[in-house]
Amino acid sequence: MSVYVLGISALYHDSAAALVKDGEIIAAAQEERFTRVKHDFSMPSHAIKFCMEQGKISGGDLTAVVYYDNPILTLERFLKNLQFAGADSEDLFQFSYESLFQKKMWIHKLIEKEFDGESIEDKIYITEHHISHASSAFFPSPFKRAAIITIDGVGEWATTTVGYGCDNNIHLYREIDYPHSLGMLYSAFTYFCGFKVNSGDYKLMGLAPYGTPVYYSLIKEHLIDVKPDGSYCLNMDYFDYQYGRCMTNDKFAELFGGERRIPESKITKREMDMAASVQKVIEEVVILIARTAKKLVGDDVDSLVMAGGVALNCVANGVLVREKIFKNIWIQPAAGDAGGALGAALYYYYQYCGQNRYVDGGVDKQKGSYLGPEFSEDFMKGYCDQRGYRYHLFSQSKDLYDKIAQLIDEGKVIGLFEGRMEYGPRALGNRSIIGDARSAQMQSKLNLKIKYRESFRPFAPSVLEEDVEKYFALDVQSPYMLVCADVKDDLKIPFDLNEEMVKTNQDMLPVVNITRSSIPAVTHIDYSARIQTVSEENNPVYYGILKAFKERTGCSVIINTSFNVRGEPIVCTPEDAYLCFMRTEMDVLVLGNLILIKDEQPLFQEKEDWRKLYALD
Repeated sequence: MSVYVLGISALYHDSAAALVKDGEIIAAAQEERFTRVKHDFSMPSHAIKFCMEQGKISGGDLTAVVYYDNPILTLERFLKNLQFAGADSEDLFQFSYESLFQKKMWIHKLIEKEFDGESIEDKIYITEHHISHASSAFFPSPFKRAAIITIDGVGEWATTTVGYGCDNNIHLYREIDYPHSLGMLYSAFTYFCGFKVNSGDYKLMGLAPYGTPVYYSLIKEHLIDVKPDGSYCLNMDYFDYQYGRCMTNDKFAELFGGERRIPESKITKREMDMAASVQKVIEEVVILIARTAKKLVGDDVDSLVMAGGVALNCVANGVLVREKIFKNIWIQPAAGDAGGALGAALYYYYQYCGQNRYVDGGVDKQKGSYLGPEFSEDFMKGYCDQRGYRYHLFSQSKDLYDKIAQLIDEGKVIGLFEGRMEYGPRALGNRSIIGDARSAQMQSKLNLKIKYRESFRPFAPSVLEEDVEKYFALDVQSPYMLVCADVKDDLKIPFDLNEEMVKTNQDMLPVVNITRSSIPAVTHIDYSARIQTVSEENNPVYYGILKAFKERTGCSVIINTSFNVRGEPIVCTPEDAYLCFMRTEMDVLVLGNLILIKDEQPLFQEKEDWRKLYALD
């Protein structure tokens, strides 16, 4: 009889559900993709329904439902935080009361409601937050043994852990507890630089290369005390999150010479330098933690796995790869809270149930992270036919790939919708917007006319896995777009960033359009790129498109960015894709083996401005 385990993450941010059958990942998806509310933290009703339908099971077939966080430990932290805040605890109480006492403490009741009368009350379990992260990192990894690092904002008490995984067991040896948090430190700078916490951390990372780390020593002197083993302690005098208020306080503002940047206002040199400075600190601490992890697990363990929100910092990951502390590194693609759903399910299956775990020749069990919904050709044809949308049908895959390659070569911006939706924050070729990496104007065009976001934000390259070393200083595969590396020296076109920034009075848009390499649209201002290597095994369709583009142009790199606009979750359904296609200046939409050309579509009108649907991230 099969063992089915459903994992659930909810009530913090990025709610999700994941279904595991006999250790195999059957389905996993974030709730935001269904509700169209970015970072949706509600109970993942739609994601649960999808997982159950994908597994063709009902509640009665489940062996267990596992929630990714222990509310009793969270309550303990809340009460001790109240005690610490003392007379200044009113904001903390107001901020947390409803979420904690009316929802999280009753998680078993909320889960039961999702099963519409089916009796599952004796199947509900909980695990701890960082155990969920650690499990999501180790159990799907291709390693029999590995060191484990998890770093995030906070889960119950823990904010950073170091552990070890072997066969079907994981153990966490060391942890750093709230309020001392590397994730919170980074979020504080995200907030102070005028971006939104949780969704704006990528912006801070993208902004960092424009700056100089002039505040590095200031941060180390006043905000964080870092020990040689990577343990650290924050100076809480400069933060307000422990009181349930803003991330930073007046003392923090005074330290950096003025008030927080107003969101959507001009980004100044101060914000650029702050981003560069805190990024340098994060990288330093991550490296120190990794060295400590290596000492703890011993020289005979040459693999590392990572999860937690900070593990999505692909720049720090790139530094870690280059340091060669571990021979092999695997990072959970859904490293944030969404991945906790998968980790919770796998922890129950392997460690609680003691099931055997098999490692298959260096291949992970994540299935490329293509774990969400998919739609048949008949469904997509029916969708278009019912609405009068004109399309071109390609019955032969090679013809489809060649046509897409031609359109990219012609400078078209293409929405690519095919196969199963990705699990995690990265689009990996199934819900992607793609374009020509050789175009000097493509980065600003995509940002301003398609994504409607800040011009400085970089785009990622997708490259044939066998060609990665022709373009990038990277000697490992990066299928989940979680590692940054520089473009090769022979592709670089020299320029002086500081000189150009002075010329433009710190205006980043003209600088963005400077040609920096032979693949300028995916080369960031410091010559770095967040790389996705594409294999035929993981995604034969996306691989086929890249192969056709290489055959046509000699170039095996294209732009890949997520199929959405600013503030919108990545598209889930053909309807989501068509709406995004028509609302933007995208040229082409690919729905499976259907190609839709913008100029051939019927007049598109909406009664109200769609931009009001999505809050700015």
